[in-house]
This record gives sequence, C-alpha cells and structure tokens, in this order.
Amino acid sequence: MEEKNIGCETNVEIANDVVGKIAAIAALEIEGVAAMGNNITTELMGKVGMRNILKNVSVEVLNNALTIEVVVTVEYGYSIPATSQKVQARVKQAVENMTGLKVANVNVRVAGVHLNKEQ
Repeated sequence: MEEKNIGCETNVEIANDVVGKIAAIAALEIEGVAAMGNNITTELMGKVGMRNILKNVSVEVLNNALTIEVVVTVEYGYSIPATSQKVQARVKQAVENMTGLKVANVNVRVAGVHLNKEQ
C-alpha cells in the first residue's frame, strides 16, 4: 500500500471578541491603568464575566491588519502620555504574539482619572 501525502490547509478564524479580550487584559497589566472605561464598578463586574470589559475595546480589520481602540481610566499621579504609550506597546505585543495577526494601530482613549480615596 502506497502512502499518499495529502495536503491539508487549516484556516483559523479569530473572533473580534477574542482579540478584544486579549487587548483588554494586556491594557490592565500596565501600571497606572485603573480600569477599562470610565467606571471602576463596571471594571470589577467585567472581571467576573468579561462582557462589560469588551464595551471598552473596539477591533477593526482593514487590509489584513487590525486597528484596536481601548478606553481606559488612569490612576491619579501617573503620566497619561507615558501610560498610554505603554498600553499601546503592550496591547500590540500581546495581540500579535497570541494571534499572529498584524496590528497596525492601537489607539488609547483616556476616559477618566481614578482618585484613590486613601490619598
């Protein structure tokens, strides 16, 4: 019996929600990011189910490259431009490493500043 090498193509499709979750988690890893969006309560609920967290991330695909927008709240006392740059770099790295997709742009929108009541 002769063995035939049958070529098998594999297509993998990654849902925008998956990319959004990766982006949100990566943004939250950055020191100085208090929450996704502008509501700490929403963020705490989002950590339980991740649904609310996705309201603060949008993913668009254009010409096989992603444009991602994340909405964050920054902790008081942190540089907004520096924190935003760290978020951009981390989100791009996380999405590209985990999905193999090309990220063209990561836009960060700062929706608020979190004041720690202990300060």
